[in-house]
This record gives sequence, C-alpha cells and structure tokens, in this order.
Amino acid sequence: MMNFSDLWTYFKLLGDPASLSKEEAAFLERFLAEQYQLREKRRIQYLMRASGIKRVKFLNDFDWTFNPKIPRDKIMEFLHTDWLKKPCHLVLIGPAGVGKTHLATAICHDAILKGYQTVFIPLFDLTAKISRSKNLFSLIDFYAKVPILCLDELGYVLPSKEQADAIFQIISKRTEVATTLVTTNLVPSDWGKIFDGVTATAILDRLSMNGKFITFEGRSYRRKK
Repeated sequence: MMNFSDLWTYFKLLGDPASLSKEEAAFLERFLAEQYQLREKRRIQYLMRASGIKRVKFLNDFDWTFNPKIPRDKIMEFLHTDWLKKPCHLVLIGPAGVGKTHLATAICHDAILKGYQTVFIPLFDLTAKISRSKNLFSLIDFYAKVPILCLDELGYVLPSKEQADAIFQIISKRTEVATTLVTTNLVPSDWGKIFDGVTATAILDRLSMNGKFITFEGRSYRRKK
C-alpha cells in the first residue's frame, strides 16, 4: 500500500504536503488512495481485455494430484525468480490436455494483476495475423516489445516460410529484452516438423538463453471431466 508521500508523488500534486493540517492530510490521503485503487482496477481491466486471454485460469485451481509427475517444483521455481523484471523464457512441453495452457494462462494472469502488459495468443491466431498484416514490420515490432508474450499450442499449425520467418524475428528480438512463454506438444527435437531445420535450431537457441524447458507427463484433464 502506498503511503501519503508516495501518493502525493504519484498524482504529481504541487505544493508542500507538510503545510496541511492533520485532518486535511488524513482526508486527502484517503481520497488519493481510493483514486489510486480505482486507477489500478481500470488499468488491470484494460490489460485483461487487451491480453487475448479468453478464460481466466488460476494457479490455485490447478489439480496437481491428478498428474503427480507434473513438476510443480520447477513451475514454482520459475515463479519465484525475477521473471517479470528480468527477461527469461519458459517452454512447457507435453501432450494435449495435461494442463500446459491452464498454467501458462494462470502465469500470464498473475503478470497482469501485477501491472504488466501481457499478450496470450495461440500460434494459429498469430500466423493468421501475420498473413493478413498490411504492415508486417509493425506487427513484428509489437509482439517483439510486449513485456510478456505467451505463444500457445505451438505444434498444431504448420507455418508458411513467411510466417516462420516472422515468428523467428519476434522471438529473436525478445531474447534479451522481454519474457516469452511457449506451450507445445512437440519435444525440441521435433520442432523441425513445423519449421525448417535452421529456423527451428535458431528459435530453440534463443529460447534456451535464460530459459527453462519443462516437460509434462500424464493423463488428459479433459477425460477427468
């Protein structure tokens, strides 16, 4: 919670707060605190709308007991790093239905609640945007600079060469400046099935820099339902 001095600075108020009486200072502090909370609420709502997240997921709702082989400790280890401030990458690998998208969504939602601009996009949607783009440079620049980017479901669409080149450019430009999350059903050695060998190697090389690759094993949660 911000104190009165922080609030005064945040709202860029003029004058000397020390000149206020205790009653005036207390009233103004309550008012500014309420306005700050309102601004933060609106900002988070805006970030959520712009994120591309269709359904909010929470870490607390994830059933770790259903698939005990899912490495919870490695996910928590990543979350306890300074991943929001220092660029790093997380690649979640595993078959369909084991919870990769749930956890990636929950991680992105946590970033939004902490005030970070986040974009969550399936690779299918990104390739479609690349194909329709009238200004590919601007599109690449946007996805290269967003603080948190999650590419979901890598492996379910075969990009064209132009699309693959754009995806490489996005990941390459992000390598040391922003955090990237990827969910995929393909182990790294199979990425050559959707990218040519050189591009696959180059993308994996970038993601390996300050990156973690975590493999999920187990049954599909959809069968549980």
